[in-house]
Amino acid sequence: MPIAQPRRSLVTGANRGLGLEFVRQLLARGDRVVAACRHPGKATALNALAGEHPGRLHVLPLDVADEKSRTAFAHELPLVCDGIDLLINNAGVLHSGERWGGISAANLEDSLRTNAIGPFLLTQALSSQLADGGTVANLSSMMSSLGTDPDFHSPSYRISKTALNMATKMLAKALEPRGITVIALCPGWVLTDMGGSGAQITPGESVSELLETIAAATPARSGGFYDRYGKAMAW
Repeated sequence: MPIAQPRRSLVTGANRGLGLEFVRQLLARGDRVVAACRHPGKATALNALAGEHPGRLHVLPLDVADEKSRTAFAHELPLVCDGIDLLINNAGVLHSGERWGGISAANLEDSLRTNAIGPFLLTQALSSQLADGGTVANLSSMMSSLGTDPDFHSPSYRISKTALNMATKMLAKALEPRGITVIALCPGWVLTDMGGSGAQITPGESVSELLETIAAATPARSGGFYDRYGKAMAW
């Protein structure tokens, strides 16, 4: 009977919050992990984890919003990993304090580049390194839903995460012939720098539930938008 090989996982935005917690829990599950962030030299907690898991955690630089960075990352990845079974597009940005009449093009463009365009084009750039039958999980948000009636709050973030949901649909179609499942996930309102102090759940609780939903994902669910428990969410 063949010995099961450790899953090869890649997490973007891995230096803090949900990304860092994904790395912790994936390592605890026995995965080999590549953790990507913009400034690895400043990622103290991530580098400490790398020291605790020699050979199983590699930290690489990546700015998902920058084309040159994505290209360089795609070229460097094979040096530390021979393929990817699970890609978690977690890196994101939220510009707080936006008010009608003062929304800037810079904030809106940055949100779209980081939260939607970046994950879409990174997945495209890494497509040859994604394993057939693998999984791509895009971290979306309850704030992206058009099926609810949102108040006017964080429009750049909302617009970009709604775009990410369509990017998820498109990636699902593109990767369907290879049996790769692509899903958008809402982590809930999490106690992170982005979520703020009023949030409802810890990163550990959210990631634990998200990983169970990711593990249960099948091609039949590809292209869908789900909460952390795996329940379909309103688009």
